[in-house]
Amino acid sequence: MSDSKKDQTPGAPYSNGIYARVWLNNANKGYFGVGRIQLLEHIEQMGSISKAAKSMGMSYKRAWNLVEAMNKAASQPVIIRETGGKGGGGTQLTDHGRSIIEQYRQLEDNLIEFLEAEEKKIQI
Repeated sequence: MSDSKKDQTPGAPYSNGIYARVWLNNANKGYFGVGRIQLLEHIEQMGSISKAAKSMGMSYKRAWNLVEAMNKAASQPVIIRETGGKGGGGTQLTDHGRSIIEQYRQLEDNLIEFLEAEEKKIQI
């Protein structure tokens, strides 16, 4: 996937002529969409919910609420927090959290490939 697709914003088109959105939904317990996946990716890169939130232009409270919702939606926790101390605390993705990101990004790649192929067939 190109980096531009990784920077996809919620509601943005995946192809020039077909708009689609994709979520992973866990029996109505919650969902994972592109914004939540990006938050997890930022948390993994930065090791901090606060830094991830800031980099995405959202409040810490909003990011924390999203993380809590994702932890409740998933069958296993997606992040673990380390409490502060001399070096400060931090946040890490679990293996399950990384797996959800990988599954979402693979689904997204497949969707883009499908949409691009279908777009060539459609005449409006």
